[in-house]
Parts: sequence; C-alpha cells; structure tokens
Amino acid sequence: MRMPLLALLSRGPAHGYELKQDLEQLLGAAYPQLNVGQIYVTLSRLEKSGLIVGEEIAQSSRPNKKIYRLTDAGTEALSAWFEETAEEPRLRDDFFMKLALASHTGLADQIGLINNQRREYLNIMRGLSKLSITENSDNRIAQLLIEGAMLHLQADLDWLERCQEELEGPR
Repeated sequence: MRMPLLALLSRGPAHGYELKQDLEQLLGAAYPQLNVGQIYVTLSRLEKSGLIVGEEIAQSSRPNKKIYRLTDAGTEALSAWFEETAEEPRLRDDFFMKLALASHTGLADQIGLINNQRREYLNIMRGLSKLSITENSDNRIAQLLIEGAMLHLQADLDWLERCQEELEGPR
C-alpha cells in the first residue's frame, strides 16, 4: 500500500481518508475494501522514513486533521517504483504446498483438493462476472482489474486441470 499512497500524494497534499476514497474510486468495487486504519499506519511509516511529511490542520468544528505531502525522497522512490518490473511468478503458492504435502503426509486427497480449489475459482469468477456487469462501465481501470483477475483465474483453472491430468496419469 506504500507506493500507491505515494502515487496519489504526487497529485497534491491529502489526508488519509481522502486517499482511501481516491483509491476506492479508481479501483472500483472489485478491489478489496481498504482499511482506513491501515492507511494511517502506512502513512505514519512513510513519514518516519522521510518519504512524506504531515502537517496538522486545525478545524473549527471537528478534530484537527493531518494533511500529507510528498517529499523529494518520496518522489524519487515513486519514480524508482514505476521503473521496476513486477517480481512474479507465484512460486510460493499456498495451494500448491497443500497439494505437494497431501500425498507426502497422507493428510488429504490431492484430487479432492484440486476439485475444491476449482470450485472456489469458479465461484470467484461468477462473482467477478456479476461485478463486471454492475461496476460502473465507464471506470476503465476497474474493468481492467476485473478482466485481469478473470484471466488469472482462467490460467489457474487451466493449471489445476494440468495438475489433475498429471496426478491421474500413468506413473
């Protein structure tokens, strides 16, 4: 959450709740709801590391609020982040660890695990399909997020099929 907050602050000073609203509006309902408390914890850490500075603003009828702005170091960190590539693939996958340990320990049936995971992915895809229809169609970023998630799920379903074929095939 650090870098997305810095990116939003590059547009100008803001307080935590504004940043939460900006991210939710940008990403749409498909993105998990953000915890405002976690945003403020992250902002505090960013401030301690010198990437942002906060300023208390007095309000007459409400408690003071803290407005954050990006520092030069924050701008440099943000530029470096945009230059980096994503470090995936997912080699540390919790499901695959269960699958690998199931036969090794005898604690679970591998095909049963695959079938359960397949059902879960299909349920998630159905939910995303409904969300795609109800999500504001002019929010192209949210639509791309949903589409990306659907493509990842389809790849995961294909991979589950491959796992099942391998496990059920001749030894």
